[in-house]
Amino acid sequence: MTHAITVEQTGGPDMLRWQTVNLPQPGPGQALIRHTAIGLNFIDIYYRTGLYPAPLPFTPGMEGAGIVEAVGEGVTDIQPGDRVGYGQSPLGAYAQRRLIPADKLIRLPDWIGDEVAAALLLQGLTAQYLVRQTFPVNPGHIVLIHAAAGGVGLLACQWARALGATVIGTVGSVEKATLAANHGCHHVILYREEDLVVRVREITGGQGVDVVFDGVGKDTFDRSLDCLRRRGLMVSYGNASGPVPPFDISLLNRKGGLFLTRPSVQHYAGTRAELLAMADELFTMVRAGQVVVNIHQRFALRDVAEAHRALEARATTGATVLIP
Repeated sequence: MTHAITVEQTGGPDMLRWQTVNLPQPGPGQALIRHTAIGLNFIDIYYRTGLYPAPLPFTPGMEGAGIVEAVGEGVTDIQPGDRVGYGQSPLGAYAQRRLIPADKLIRLPDWIGDEVAAALLLQGLTAQYLVRQTFPVNPGHIVLIHAAAGGVGLLACQWARALGATVIGTVGSVEKATLAANHGCHHVILYREEDLVVRVREITGGQGVDVVFDGVGKDTFDRSLDCLRRRGLMVSYGNASGPVPPFDISLLNRKGGLFLTRPSVQHYAGTRAELLAMADELFTMVRAGQVVVNIHQRFALRDVAEAHRALEARATTGATVLIP
């Protein structure tokens, strides 16, 4: 018997309920893990609100770290006692213990702590595919990263700078601007006080940026398009402010033959080989000190509703972890 957060009806943070659950032994291809830390991500809110549908009832969460307690038939590369993490899994991370497909688990290096791993993997894998695969960032590129002081934002800004790009970040406060500037941003725009498009054109000499990495969605989409250079790429990878409304695709032509994509980590880590290769590159960047993980908030798992409220209000910076 163990405890988990369950959602029986989609809606606000009050829908997150702390309940007792029973877990069977792991079946074929599964592992049973005891969580030591769990990551908090905006995608958890999408599922809680019903923006991303899931069969009810469900336990949210897609990222965590812990110890393998048992494995099912056919599992050979993960063993009981292994320290593992994951950042791309079926829902179910908001739990003291859970069953998970073993092929989603990544053995953790000894030098990475459990909280760092839980805060790193989903957001770090996201940053990896954004700057290394969706738009391979190279020296000379100019990139615009929204929510630069958030979990993915801080990682992507550091990684893009390490790759030689000029990094422009947007934030909502002076405190967040300082944080972003200390983690890779060459230029920080306070979007509540400055005209985003005007500032980007000033910074780039009227050219615009090569790529926009936008996890905000509805509130920034139109202006993001106006920040792009001719044939630039708009990467819309999240909906923190709500989903982007439908629009006439001829708009992309009128604004300079722009490209648009809506990726997610599942599209890049679809096989175990892809997942492990992405994780290896992420770990290499962290160990080299080129990407630093910042855990700025910790909440008890049973208080996750409070954590969701803070995340939705954009009152958090860096990463947040939940402690079972």
